[in-house]
Amino acid sequence: MKICICGKGGSGKSTVVALLAAELRRRRKQVLVVDSDESNAGLYWMLGFEEPPIPLMELAGGKKSIQRVLRTGFTEDGSYQEKSVLARDEFRTDDLPGTHVQRADGIGLVCIGKIHQALEGCACPMGVLSREFLKKLRTDDDEVVVVDMEAGVEHFGRGVETSVDAVLVVAEPSLESVGLAERIKALASGAGAMFAGAVLNKVSSEEIAARLAEALQLRGVRVLSAIPFRREFLQAGLEGTSLNAEPVAGEVQSLLDSVLAAAEAPEGN
Repeated sequence: MKICICGKGGSGKSTVVALLAAELRRRRKQVLVVDSDESNAGLYWMLGFEEPPIPLMELAGGKKSIQRVLRTGFTEDGSYQEKSVLARDEFRTDDLPGTHVQRADGIGLVCIGKIHQALEGCACPMGVLSREFLKKLRTDDDEVVVVDMEAGVEHFGRGVETSVDAVLVVAEPSLESVGLAERIKALASGAGAMFAGAVLNKVSSEEIAARLAEALQLRGVRVLSAIPFRREFLQAGLEGTSLNAEPVAGEVQSLLDSVLAAAEAPEGN
């Protein structure tokens, strides 16, 4: 199963990814986390790794190489024929070279690529690589892939969500986040992806959680669970240390149960 985590910048997507990975391991699942956010560099330490893996972008020949492949897809009449940027027709986690995946305690981490310098150009090659990698990635029955998407909705335009089984949106207490959650639901449905619902994050009180949930439900967005604001998570972010999921274990268990139930009964969307 492949679960895609979306949301606005700063909503806590990476935090939710790390918490879900911990809960999946508690359930004895093999977990592969795919870092598909080209700007956020902190996911690896949230998962407890000392350094990130070498990006898959290098395995595909680098950004310029992918750009050249993409340009060859345009025909004289202006149409586009999709080109493959990965040599293999399918992947399993064990097929990935050791330098391109970090592993520890049943959790693996791969990184699509990052923007490292000014004037580097658009992130389109990373989106294309994300879509193709996820499409070609084969999972075993006891394996779950959790994808940390880039902030916003540009990845929907690249069709990344067509390669996953469920889309989850992280909503923080803000009108912008609520509006984006509604848009993500519509875009996921338009892409043919299963929209599981929203997880509330960084809620500071039951009143805030209730108001945020009401705003989402009025827009037709199903609320799956709520993760309270935790000072420990803020401290971990300042220190660059791994997240301890124990303080919110119940909320994360409820979230994962809801996502799995939605995936088994997508007609409820």
